[in-house]
Amino acid sequence: MDVIAELTSLIGADAVLTAPSDLDAVTEDWRGRYRGPALCLARPANAGQVADVVRCCAKHGVPVLPQGGNTSLCGGAVPSETGPAPVILSLTRMRAVRAIDPVNNTMEVEAGCVLATVQEAAAAAGRLYPVSLGAEGSCQIGGTIATNAGGTSVLRYGNTRENVLGLEVVLADGTVWSGLYGLRKNNTGYDLKHLFIGSEGTLGIITAATLKLHPLPTRHAVAWVGMASPEDALTLLTRVQERSAARLSAFEMINRLQLDLVVGHVPGRRSPIESEADWHVLIELSDNGSGEALDAELQAILEDAFADGLLSDAALAASEAQRHAMWEVRHSVSEANKKAGVGLTTDCAVPLSAVPAFIAGATAAVRALVPDLPVIVVAHLGDGNVHFIPFFTFDAWEAAASGDRDALAAALRHAVNDEAARLKGTFSAEHGVGRVQLAEMARYKASAELALMRAVKQALDPQNIFNPGRLLPPG
Repeated sequence: MDVIAELTSLIGADAVLTAPSDLDAVTEDWRGRYRGPALCLARPANAGQVADVVRCCAKHGVPVLPQGGNTSLCGGAVPSETGPAPVILSLTRMRAVRAIDPVNNTMEVEAGCVLATVQEAAAAAGRLYPVSLGAEGSCQIGGTIATNAGGTSVLRYGNTRENVLGLEVVLADGTVWSGLYGLRKNNTGYDLKHLFIGSEGTLGIITAATLKLHPLPTRHAVAWVGMASPEDALTLLTRVQERSAARLSAFEMINRLQLDLVVGHVPGRRSPIESEADWHVLIELSDNGSGEALDAELQAILEDAFADGLLSDAALAASEAQRHAMWEVRHSVSEANKKAGVGLTTDCAVPLSAVPAFIAGATAAVRALVPDLPVIVVAHLGDGNVHFIPFFTFDAWEAAASGDRDALAAALRHAVNDEAARLKGTFSAEHGVGRVQLAEMARYKASAELALMRAVKQALDPQNIFNPGRLLPPG
């Protein structure tokens, strides 16, 4: 019996899809940059069926590619053009919110739950699941865990790793490990969940998770600020942290080109301020106290900063609608960039104090390769994560076809990542490695680290059936 026939007998004909119309959306990434063939799309309904799929594929020597919402920016969720065609394993039928414990501040969810659904379920119980991304309406919780997603709330709540207490995982031999603990303390040996968080589906298939919840803020104060430089933005960040402490939940920075692209390419978006500042910062305070007090606190900070010449213009959201509109501008950057041209997204993080030097150095480095090349900057400034994006219009990218565009893209990314490494930073802060960053792993990771990672991979997946060709460069 071949693998497709056996999978059909195990999980049902309606759960094993082979028609081109069913595979088109899952064999190409959302930006249309990466595509490869797949044997089929398997859609198991529970962890037992996931285990059946894995055992079947292992028996036949067929790779398994777990896929969440297919929102990856590094080619980690779709098949490669070369190599054996995988079975794409989708958990879209596993979307249950199994339990919410508002006293313990935990919720247990299946991995196919869309992130926004998890947020809404937590809010309905008066709690907050704080991981927030531009793709939260389509990315799945399993994918965010597998990539250790960051987002706009890391400054206050940490990334995904800090908000996961337990996991249920299907291992390479089909064993289902249930580690769905809802505990803050469990000092009984290796904390195994951390092997799978950030592993990009290379060690096991996450089927469910116990998530950490937080008190749901009931009041927010949000401002959009125009500034002259990243140095001024860092100074303002320090002031807000000193005066607002844990109430500061977001501090996001974009440059003027990014704002112009959002306003120009996403319907309904407009700049929250009138001045054409070179740099723009979105600040949010949140708490459970008085909204008027939060607004007054943020307004006082901005007034002092304006008096000291740190900002050129500012708008404080006067309603929930205005707050939402400001966040819509920030969350529209990926959509705008996809419509406007080709951005070579990087995902660096450097120490906060080094952010201005990184932006200046990376700009000089890419323009040494392509003079006057536009660059987009989208920074989670509060945690030092800077998406520095060399940007080509579609016409400019087509003109680059006279040479080797892949080589040019690699050279530009290396130039940016070299600058991050020089400043003791990293080339991947939240997007993951996938296949796009494999060369960077080989370039920047210490040989001892790679050896340890390969040893873990060999121990947990000796047949290399889980998402081969991702995360770990050939050794």
